[in-house]
Amino acid sequence: MFGRVIWIVLDSVGIGAMPDAADYGDVGSDTLGNIARIRGLRLPNLCRLGLANIKPLAGLDPVPTPAGAFGRCALASPGKDTTTGHWEMAGIHLEKPFPLYPHGFPREIMDEFERRIGRRALGNKAASGTEIIKELGTEHLRTGSPIVYTSADSVFQIAAHEEVIPLRELYKICETAREILRGPHEVGRVIARPFAGAPGAFTRTPNRKDYAVPPPKGMLLDCLESRNVEVYSIGKIFDVFLGRGIRDHVKTKNNDDGMAKTIEAMGLVPSGLIFVNLVDFDQQYGHRNDVAGYAAALEQFDAWLPDLLRRLDETDLAIITADHGCDPTTPSTDHSREYVPLIVYGPNARAGVALGLRQTLSDIGQTVAENFGTSIGNGASFLRSVS
Repeated sequence: MFGRVIWIVLDSVGIGAMPDAADYGDVGSDTLGNIARIRGLRLPNLCRLGLANIKPLAGLDPVPTPAGAFGRCALASPGKDTTTGHWEMAGIHLEKPFPLYPHGFPREIMDEFERRIGRRALGNKAASGTEIIKELGTEHLRTGSPIVYTSADSVFQIAAHEEVIPLRELYKICETAREILRGPHEVGRVIARPFAGAPGAFTRTPNRKDYAVPPPKGMLLDCLESRNVEVYSIGKIFDVFLGRGIRDHVKTKNNDDGMAKTIEAMGLVPSGLIFVNLVDFDQQYGHRNDVAGYAAALEQFDAWLPDLLRRLDETDLAIITADHGCDPTTPSTDHSREYVPLIVYGPNARAGVALGLRQTLSDIGQTVAENFGTSIGNGASFLRSVS
C-alpha cells in the first residue's frame, strides 16, 4: 500500500513506566514525561503529528486533529535493552532475557578471554562508559590492558585507546569475546568502545562497533529480503541485525549525521524500507543523566522533522518510535522499562487515528511486513487503520 517506509527509532525515548517496571527497578521512569515536567520541551512538529495525544505531557498540548496516527507500544519480551527492543520490532519475542552481570563476568570467562587475546584486562565491573575511562584510562595507557565493563544491559564492552590498541586489533578482540560468550553466557552484544585523547580529557570516538547475537531466522528483514524489498539501514541497525536482509547501510557519528543521512537515503532509495536509529538520546544523554542535553536533542529532532516530511512522496509512510526508555531524571543511568511512543504519518495515510496501546513492538514490524506482502511470527498489523 505504501511504496516506501521510513522507520525512525529514537533510541531510548520512552513514554512512561510499564506495569512491570518495579521488577526492573524502574518505578516512576517516564523519559518524555519527566523531561517535559522538569526541564520543559518545545516539540511543535511532533505534537502536530499527535505526540501529546498519546498521554498528558507537561507543557505540550494535544491537538484536536493530529496530522498523524498515534499510540504507544509495550515490550512483550523481558528486558529493556537495544537488542530486545529492536528484535521485538522485527517479530522476535524472547522467552528469557539476555544474561546480566552486575558484579562483573565470572573468572572462567575472563581467564579464557585474557588467554586468547594475550593481554590482561582492567575493570570487569558494571560502570558508566565515560566514567570508567576516566578511572582506568591512565592505567590502560601504561599497561596496554583493555578495559572491560558492563551495565544493567546484557553487554560485554571493551574500551581501548586507539593509539594503544589499534581499531583493527580492538575489533579482533571483540570478535574473540563474541566467540567465548556463548551458551549460558550469551550476552546480547559485545561492543568495541574506542577512545582518544590524554588523561583528564579522554573522549570516545565514533568508531564504536557492536557484535550482536545472530537473530533467529524468519524475522522481518529476512522476510523482506525474500520479497526482494530493499532495506537500507542508518546507524547501528546493521550491527543489531548483523546485516541480515540489509542491502546497503551507513554508520552515523551522531544524531545530526543520522538525520542528514536519512535525507540523503531518501534520494537514493526510491522504494522499500529505510530503517534508522538515532542513538544520541540514549548514548550521549540518557546514560549520562543529562536532562538538558536530552531535551535539546529532542527539540533538535523536532526542528528537523519538517524537512523530512516535506520530502515524503505520496506513497511514503513515516514511522517514529523507540526501543525502550532511558530516563535521565532518575538516579539510575541505565535503560528503563517503559512504553514507547508510536507516530505514523504519510501524505496519503489516514490522519488522526488513535492506534491505542499496542501489546508489542512487533505490531510495527507486522505492519511493515503486511505492507510489502509478507508476514512475521508475532504482532498485529495496524496497516489497514492508517491506509
